[in-house]
Amino acid sequence: ELMPAGLRDLFLLDPSVIFLNHGSFGACPRPVFEAYQRWQRELERQPVEFLGRRIGGLMAEARRALAEFVQVDGADLVYFPNPTTAVNMVARSLRLGPGDEVLATDHEYGACDRTWRFLAQRHGFDYCRRPVPLPMPAAEAFVEHFWGGVSERTRAIFISHITSATALRFPIEVICQRARAAGILTIIDGAHAPGQIPVDLIALDCDVYAAAAHKWLMAPKGSAFLYARRAVQERLEPLVVSWGWESEAPSGSRFIDYHEWQGTRDISAFLATPAAIRFQAEQGWDQVRASCHALLIQARDRLNALTGLAPLGSDHEAACAQMAAVQLPESVDCQQLKARLYDQFGIEAPIYRWNNQPLLRISVQGYNSQADIDALVKALTALL
Repeated sequence: ELMPAGLRDLFLLDPSVIFLNHGSFGACPRPVFEAYQRWQRELERQPVEFLGRRIGGLMAEARRALAEFVQVDGADLVYFPNPTTAVNMVARSLRLGPGDEVLATDHEYGACDRTWRFLAQRHGFDYCRRPVPLPMPAAEAFVEHFWGGVSERTRAIFISHITSATALRFPIEVICQRARAAGILTIIDGAHAPGQIPVDLIALDCDVYAAAAHKWLMAPKGSAFLYARRAVQERLEPLVVSWGWESEAPSGSRFIDYHEWQGTRDISAFLATPAAIRFQAEQGWDQVRASCHALLIQARDRLNALTGLAPLGSDHEAACAQMAAVQLPESVDCQQLKARLYDQFGIEAPIYRWNNQPLLRISVQGYNSQADIDALVKALTALL
């Protein structure tokens, strides 16, 4: 299946660059970016009216659209500028100390990994990174292996829905079920999920879910969110204490009051998020995703054939959606290869060492084409 013609023209990306790194910061389509700029102009036209009187209703509407997209109640979701900030709020709120453990994998995102390690050093709890071997085991074996890291001291599980460095989809549904039965808090890093795979937070039944809207949902930069189950909201303290604490005009949701207003800032990225949801619906995004997935699997298989190295996921189709990481030969100088790929071939794709294994991560989004994949394979054939 080919992408709909003209989709590339709906993005602001530099046409001279072959952009295969949507996963890092996303890319905002023109109509969504125009909505974003309209909100910015609107804010500047009458800042006091906008931030003083209209903001409550505007934010409620933006929350409602996003909550519907991830299938939860609008009162249980709050906008954050990025998942890292949201995870910081949650991690700091838990008040963990000596004798407590947080269980994660060794595939977690660097910024969040650092958040937990920082707090573990400060407060004396243990942050346990359970190694997940590669190729990733099938779902049942994965869950059994991961659950082997749970002890009577485990207070919380922090795990990615789709990992950043290895681009693998973890079977978190079963982990959330088990944790609920065991009375362990589940905190999911969903940075790469909304917009890339269907997200139903009620069905998932996690306690906390932090995710980006500016990645695969393609909202403007600085739009992310945190969902928390009602029973958990009581425990979450504001990361930035502002007017919502001891509010003089409570909204009816302490959760929203505590976390939404963090002082004066540009909220236009949040307000433009419904436009991103609309854009995907109007462009028939399920079909676009299917085309992207097919292109990704082809790219991954061709690169694995080139290097002779194994895929990272054992369940080839289900392990990835629109993003995959492939192994590169041990001897590769990652920084040099990445620079040459960009300087000589105009290809933007991340190349890095993860657990001392050189990896290249490919993202395929609606603006990519067969020609982009052919160029990547051709460039790497020359460079390797």
